[in-house]
Amino acid sequence: MKQELIQSFLLKNGEFLDPIQLPSIQKQLEELDDSKASLVLGVSLQNPTLILVIAILLGWDRFFIDDIAMGVVKVITCYGLGIWWLVDIFSATRRTREYNYRKLSQAILLSK
Repeated sequence: MKQELIQSFLLKNGEFLDPIQLPSIQKQLEELDDSKASLVLGVSLQNPTLILVIAILLGWDRFFIDDIAMGVVKVITCYGLGIWWLVDIFSATRRTREYNYRKLSQAILLSK
């Protein structure tokens, strides 16, 4: 993939990913064919800050990062009597960045 496209993608979506994983993502994007770049560039990533706000206000953060089963269990148990809700507040941004990395890696693998 062209270096300009990679840089613009990382500038646009860098805040949605873990900074430690950015070099790995950049390397994977460099190895990608230009003809299949649109498949990867079209991937929509979740905003970790928005997911944190959702976790604080509603506790439905797991539904937005495709962890549906755990989200249902969390709601049924009344957010683990509040403990699960508290833990999720502190881990929401990390889990969202991990979700975004997995989603982007899958798109890269599918487009190879």
